[in-house]
Amino acid sequence: MRILSLLLVLFFCGVACQNKHDHKGKTPLVEVDGQFLYREDLQRVLPGGLSKEDSLLFAEHYIRNWVEDVLLYDQAKRNIPDNVEVVKLVENYRRALITHAYQQELIAQRLEKEIPETDVAAYYEKNKALFKLERPLIKGLFIKVPLKSPQLNSVRRWYKDESREAVEHLEKYSLQNAVRYEYFYDKWVLADDLVDMLPLRSTESDLFLSKNRHIELKDSAYCYFLNVTEFRSVGEEKPYELAHGEIKELLINQRQVDFMKEVRGELYQKAIKRKKVIYNY
Repeated sequence: MRILSLLLVLFFCGVACQNKHDHKGKTPLVEVDGQFLYREDLQRVLPGGLSKEDSLLFAEHYIRNWVEDVLLYDQAKRNIPDNVEVVKLVENYRRALITHAYQQELIAQRLEKEIPETDVAAYYEKNKALFKLERPLIKGLFIKVPLKSPQLNSVRRWYKDESREAVEHLEKYSLQNAVRYEYFYDKWVLADDLVDMLPLRSTESDLFLSKNRHIELKDSAYCYFLNVTEFRSVGEEKPYELAHGEIKELLINQRQVDFMKEVRGELYQKAIKRKKVIYNY
């Protein structure tokens, strides 16, 4: 009943509003003291993938909120007339929006977006102390197999060997026997993720992983083999490949700041030459 009522209100309101005002091709849904909410406005905010029932429910809530916002704003204007402070805040906000939009347009048109890789690498080398790990990282290889798996002695030999041949043996073996196989010689992963796969207490894991390179553990059901090729503890330098994105973003922001400082300086110097700036002190 509520949804049917909404549809009837929207239909009759749309017809009545169209008869009285020029809406420039838009379809009005609701009018409040000469202000209109249009069907096109509603369609723009309507989430996709909703059922007909949910779409109507969303429309009902959206329209109700819009009406309440208009009424509240009108009430506020009547109770705070000609407030100089509000007018000043609005003007300042408008100036900030326009200035920001102009700056973004200038940056898009005139500033190179790409940061040379050499600049990123140079910044990292000069500022390694700024990039510290908050969680330990590890590189290596891990395989988990049932306790009674075949060729366990071969697995013990292969997992310690970083050669391509040994890795291929493990990969083939893991297809038929491994419960879990992870190859990460070529990338850093969170040590915590590896600890979750091992029968270790988390309180001892960092020290254990940092001091042991070839780790063999077992419980009542499985054997665990972990070859640690590199380990970095909390507080150590963040690897370059992980700091890369952070550095690039930082350099882009710095370049934008420097660019806008230059633009502002040029505008100031031109204004001084044209005597548009007059100091009275």
